[in-house]
This record gives sequence, C-alpha cells and structure tokens, in this order.
Amino acid sequence: MNNIPIEAYLAVSTIMFFAGVYGFLSRKNMLMVLISLELMLNAADINFVVFNRLLYPGQLEGFFFTLFAISIAAAETAVAIAIIINIYRNVKAIYIDENITEMKN
Repeated sequence: MNNIPIEAYLAVSTIMFFAGVYGFLSRKNMLMVLISLELMLNAADINFVVFNRLLYPGQLEGFFFTLFAISIAAAETAVAIAIIINIYRNVKAIYIDENITEMKN
C-alpha cells in the first residue's frame, strides 16, 4: 500500500485548482486562460482518483471516469485552440481585452 497520506494528494489538488482559478481570472492571453482551465480540470481528475482509492479500493470506476474526463478535456482543448487560431487570423491578437473591443466594432 502507498505510504503517502490522502491529505497530501488533496493538498496538491487544491493548490493546482486555485492556481488554475487565479490564472483564469488574472490572465489576458487566451492561451494562458485555456492552460489555467486545463489545470483546474486536472486537479478535479486527481480528486476523482484519490476518492476512488479511498472509498472503493478494489474498483476502478474513478479511474475510468478520470480517463473519460481527460479525453473530453483533450477534445475541448483542440476545439478551443482552433477557435483561438481563427480569432488570431481575423483580429491579429490573442489578448482578451483587445479581442472584445475589436469584435464589438
């Protein structure tokens, strides 16, 4: 069995999640906002695995749910990057405040 306590995993997950929230709220670059969103999703995936290990040690539902969440996050990232590339082609900027004022015109 693993000697690392569950609280350590939850502490890492909490730090990752709040770093993602801070990056999501404070960054102006669309790619950095996307990376921050992915950081928050990965923190949630860590929680799925940790609580699966704690509540149902012999079963793999948390692991399968995490794999499903990772695949959905990868597809979401591909679509978001395609949207950011199209915005960059039209507006020539990937900063959120510049794009909002440019799209309004």
